[in-house]
Amino acid sequence: MAGFKEVSRRGLVQAGLVAAVGLAESGASVFAQGAGEKRDTWHGLKIGVASYTLRKVPLEVCIKDIQRTGLKYVSIKDMHLPFNTTAQQRKEIAQKFKDAGITPLSCGNVGMKNDEANIRTAFEYARDIGLPTIVCAPPKDALPILDKMVKEFDIKIAIHNHGPEDKTFPSPNEVWDAVQPFDKRVGLCIDVGHCARAQVDPAEAIVKYRERLYDMHFKDVSNTTPKGAPVEVGRGVLNIQSMLESALKIHYPYLISFEYEKNDDDPLPGLMECVGYTRGVLHGLKGDV
Repeated sequence: MAGFKEVSRRGLVQAGLVAAVGLAESGASVFAQGAGEKRDTWHGLKIGVASYTLRKVPLEVCIKDIQRTGLKYVSIKDMHLPFNTTAQQRKEIAQKFKDAGITPLSCGNVGMKNDEANIRTAFEYARDIGLPTIVCAPPKDALPILDKMVKEFDIKIAIHNHGPEDKTFPSPNEVWDAVQPFDKRVGLCIDVGHCARAQVDPAEAIVKYRERLYDMHFKDVSNTTPKGAPVEVGRGVLNIQSMLESALKIHYPYLISFEYEKNDDDPLPGLMECVGYTRGVLHGLKGDV
């Protein structure tokens, strides 16, 4: 199983959170170091924010809050870019993120039906935004339609596992088995919290399913039972270091989004804590692990 964290929270927050907050507030680049040198504090990982974290704030505030974290990537949820928009409106909203230094890399989680017209709408939405990946929750019998659509649009699908409450895709295991007959662009989004609550080690799953792993939702949980609740990264029971080591080991090239689901009325402080703790863990790792 995921195991308990083996590192000092206080030390990691000191190493990561203070630097993150200071850099964000000063406007300095998180990649700046020394006399003109550049250092990737994320070791090549594309770490961003799932805008669902900021679901109760309008688009403009969402963008500013992501800027304050210092992160450069986003997975867009439909409350910040509704489906009932035109192609031009979608391009304009995507450009607002880009103008703020934030690159949209996926959307979702998108609910889907076993209906070609319904699924085509999601692909057109992603195409108009310019996204390479759709994070989604389809019924299993819709997979043949998804297979057709990934070929037509050349957009990857990342099926999201939702834990023990999800009778179809509780863990990445069930997603992996289901997608095998289909185009390799039909793949997975591992939600590490739901994965652990389904009694599957997310660090192991990241390595095991790397060939079709196209998105990740990064978080922590209070325990790994079905009643495990979301908490700030580092305050729960997941082994954050082992999950990051797995991503580094496979040279994971796709989006890892912080999906912070606690304190939805005021999520930014908790999100910043998640970012700082994670940066602190990475600070102690070598990029070639």
